[in-house]
Amino acid sequence: MPTATAEPARAEPTTASLAEAARRRARARALVWLALCLAAGVAAMAAALLVGPAHITLAEVAGAIGRRLTGRGDPANWRDTVVVAVRLPRALVGFLVGGSLGITGAALQGLFRNPLAEPGVLGISSGASLGAVLAIVFHLAGRAVVALPACAFLGAAGNALLVFAIAARSGRGRLFTGTLLLVGIAVAALNISLTTFVLSLSLENYEVGRQIQHWLLGGLEGRTWDHLLLGLPPILVGGVVILAYVRDLDALMLGETAAHSVGVDVARTRFRLVLATSLVVGAAVAIAGPIGFVGLLVPHIIRVGVGPRHAALLPLSFLCGGIFLVLADLVARSALATEQLPVGVVTAVVGAPAFLALLVRKRVEVTGP
Repeated sequence: MPTATAEPARAEPTTASLAEAARRRARARALVWLALCLAAGVAAMAAALLVGPAHITLAEVAGAIGRRLTGRGDPANWRDTVVVAVRLPRALVGFLVGGSLGITGAALQGLFRNPLAEPGVLGISSGASLGAVLAIVFHLAGRAVVALPACAFLGAAGNALLVFAIAARSGRGRLFTGTLLLVGIAVAALNISLTTFVLSLSLENYEVGRQIQHWLLGGLEGRTWDHLLLGLPPILVGGVVILAYVRDLDALMLGETAAHSVGVDVARTRFRLVLATSLVVGAAVAIAGPIGFVGLLVPHIIRVGVGPRHAALLPLSFLCGGIFLVLADLVARSALATEQLPVGVVTAVVGAPAFLALLVRKRVEVTGP
């Protein structure tokens, strides 16, 4: 009589194996998103170089860039001038500014554990706006291309140091983060009041008032290689510092106690990240004006796709922020037949409803720091 043989027991998956499988799936999603973002970025930049009042073909764009890279550019060729001196720097500045707002928005949301944190939360944007407005009023902006963005950057940097000094003096530990947000809101309100006051005094001078209003709406019109070279170094330095703290941001998302338990120096990490984001946002606002909703909306979209891990979230937020602003500027250039819209208007029109829809659909919980 045959005897029944026992079936081999199936090995139950361990916690470690499940975690490893989850990490592999997360990496796969991140790689898919990266490939899509790179393809979308190339398409957006190509569209930014092709679309405009002057019709230029893709072959002419490639030829103009190739001649510039090889040093054989022809100043008499108007197509080369339009592509290399007008459209290309404008598109690169837009991508750099949008990427800066995206990566800083993701970093601040992780640092404060608050989904509504964004680059303007520390009052940096309003400080840059006040600096730029003063530069216009005192006629410094017309003396050199870099005068206005330099004054805006000084306003942003001074505002960041003021907010951080007040918060550091008034708060410690967990209290510091909440204090920082409250001080940032208060200082931003003061900056907005001062900016409005200066604007009201300048309305008698039509040209000065027009320049102030145009800059406050945020835009990329007239941006040149000088603006790109002015903003690139501080944005690059601040971005590298932010990316160096991806693991600390992951730990901080679990709370300060959990971060301390895995060896994170919370105070030092917080200090360096605040300074790095201030540097990046100050430079971005200095060269393009205050542009809203990029740093608020883009990280939420990326987080839905790849999850909360900052190793993927931060770089993808930079790429998608740049793509979003380049496409928004493309719409701003094409929406009206007679003149261009400020790109800040487009980002607000698109960003506000999209963010509200995201809040309703995903039921994002807004918690305190």
